[in-house]
Amino acid sequence: MKKQEFKQRREQLMRQMGAKCIAILPNAPSRQRNRDIDYPYRPDSDFYYLTGFGEPESVAVLVPQREHGEFLLFCRESDPKKEAWDGAMAGLEGAKADYGADDAFPITDIDEILPGLLENRDRVYYAMGCNEDFDQRVMGWIKLLRKQSRSGVHPPGEFVALDQMLHDMRLFKSAVEVKTMRRAAEISAAAHRRAMACCRPGMYEYQLEAELLYSFQAQGARSVAYPSIVGGGRNGCILHYIDNDKRLKRSDLVLIDAAAEYDYYAADITRTFPVSGRFSRAQREIYLLVLAAQQAAIAAVQPGNHWNQPHEAAVEVLTAGLIELGILKGRLNRLIENESYKKFYLHRTGHWLGMDVHDVGDYKVGDEWRVFEPGMTLTVEPGLYIPANSKRVAKKWWNIGIRIEDNLLVTRNGHEILSHGVPKDPDEIEALMAAETAESSL
Repeated sequence: MKKQEFKQRREQLMRQMGAKCIAILPNAPSRQRNRDIDYPYRPDSDFYYLTGFGEPESVAVLVPQREHGEFLLFCRESDPKKEAWDGAMAGLEGAKADYGADDAFPITDIDEILPGLLENRDRVYYAMGCNEDFDQRVMGWIKLLRKQSRSGVHPPGEFVALDQMLHDMRLFKSAVEVKTMRRAAEISAAAHRRAMACCRPGMYEYQLEAELLYSFQAQGARSVAYPSIVGGGRNGCILHYIDNDKRLKRSDLVLIDAAAEYDYYAADITRTFPVSGRFSRAQREIYLLVLAAQQAAIAAVQPGNHWNQPHEAAVEVLTAGLIELGILKGRLNRLIENESYKKFYLHRTGHWLGMDVHDVGDYKVGDEWRVFEPGMTLTVEPGLYIPANSKRVAKKWWNIGIRIEDNLLVTRNGHEILSHGVPKDPDEIEALMAAETAESSL
């Protein structure tokens, strides 16, 4: 993304903050994986959203109407010796030239400089509780200023959670963000198609996962959006299964919940398909029920509808279908009221999507469900999970776990399905898998 995009975000936030205040955003710390090896670094989403700066050991400060510049960045200084090992660093000059900082300071000087920036500011916008170590530093700076009050120093008197204001901004995606999310969905959809085409009885779940990871990176997405779920048979009934180490049987369905992160934006796609390439009758019946529930939920994603309407639509279709199949018994309204469906449908029908796969943004405003507006992005992902030995459920349904998940953008006139590039009609899935099997046998 271009510098102008980040600048516009900072300006929008500072307009909402008003004068006589300051916002402080520390970046995510590096995390040790084992011994002297760190996990691959990924900046904090809020920090990156406002700065585009991807290096650790950095803090952004926004000071509306400051005479000498409103955007300050504390970061590492350039160090040729360190860069010979770890690669180039922006340094202080790069922070200004490449990232638009009005001024930049060494991160090692923050304890000397930041208390002065807090002087005579009425409010501090800060996400308290997200970084306990940095919380202590901020409190230390405030205490230092309070000790100087007799000298005429005026410490801030109010702390305001930055999250509410900033996360509401992040909930509405700009044209640039939507373009990036479309690409993340395209990359992820292509990987799902590859997994369908490559799947064979006898493969291990991790081999399908390897096909996904290869496809992500080959298309320019260097990271997954979340740990990939590849669950065959009964493992498809485990919602967050990530062991991915079992052999796939011919009679299994395999549930894949996997997606790429592209330019710091996540996709989130789930598809379920038969290892053999052909759905059994029981598998197809449950699959078509979940697909119908998803179609009903997607239809409810319209500007002016509220957040819970897709979930309500999915629950009604799923419950009615379970009654028709004899898996649930009773009257539809009573079963919904009693939440009897939760035995087989344990989660909700979606979540916000963006820089974080479970993205920020309130689902309710006050006591009312949030209303959909253009620019919001979300998932729609109903499912049914019927583990073995389910009481009073015919054995033919056991170990069927199905989830179908797509990524949606709310538009002015309805919605756009960003993840349309991977099939979900069972006939289309079977045709894709049959075509690849025929080609590989030549």
